[in-house]
Amino acid sequence: MGFGQVVLLHSSLRSLGPVEGGAGTVVAALRGLLGPDGTLAVPTGTSGNSDTSPLYRAAVAGMTAAEVAAYRDRMPAFDPATTPSQGMGVIAEHVRTLPGARRSGHPQTSLAAVGPLAARITGGHARDCLLGERSPIARLYDAGARVLLLGVGYDKCTAFHLAEYRRTAHPPRRTYRAVVDDGDGRGWCEFEDVALDAGDFPALGAAFEETGVVRRGRVGAAGARLFPLRSAVDYAVDWLAANRPRVRG
Repeated sequence: MGFGQVVLLHSSLRSLGPVEGGAGTVVAALRGLLGPDGTLAVPTGTSGNSDTSPLYRAAVAGMTAAEVAAYRDRMPAFDPATTPSQGMGVIAEHVRTLPGARRSGHPQTSLAAVGPLAARITGGHARDCLLGERSPIARLYDAGARVLLLGVGYDKCTAFHLAEYRRTAHPPRRTYRAVVDDGDGRGWCEFEDVALDAGDFPALGAAFEETGVVRRGRVGAAGARLFPLRSAVDYAVDWLAANRPRVRG
């Protein structure tokens, strides 16, 4: 990782051990390595505003019908400028709030970026394309980005999801819903997209490491992996085609 590169970061601050200055110190160090011409991107997803997410199902488990209705009424509409990310880690949230950072507009799978290519990477994120060809992941692929897994495993590797769109002409699909505000007040949107599944990503990642393109090291107490996003996606397309059940169509 060096000057002028584009990096997609997945991270866990806690895994690093004590860090004076916390997330700000980590992000400043990474941006220093990338230099003024480099761009740092992070996932800033918000599954809590969707009633088709595991987070929602866990939140309403055991509630009465009236309690569920009240909970749904309290779910805030996604605002790319202000809605905090959920489950992405404090480092990603710090990047989201940096001056000059840009964030894509997807109500469930947004990404944020800071640097010269931030607007190009985050712009045009189609609502019915969580992490496919009309998402920042495809823009990162085109930009020759690298992925840095810092204290997290391949189960967090968002880039592999792009391969789910590319492994077959007709990937399995499902319905998604989320609370949004498109200028007419709070409301629900519904769309159909690829049925994303990270369940086999650890096995996929382990196989990918055997290609020899993954650089491994340590940062503080955390393990780190750095690799080209394009290589990961291209490998995953073939691996998923060979290791997941065939899709009709």
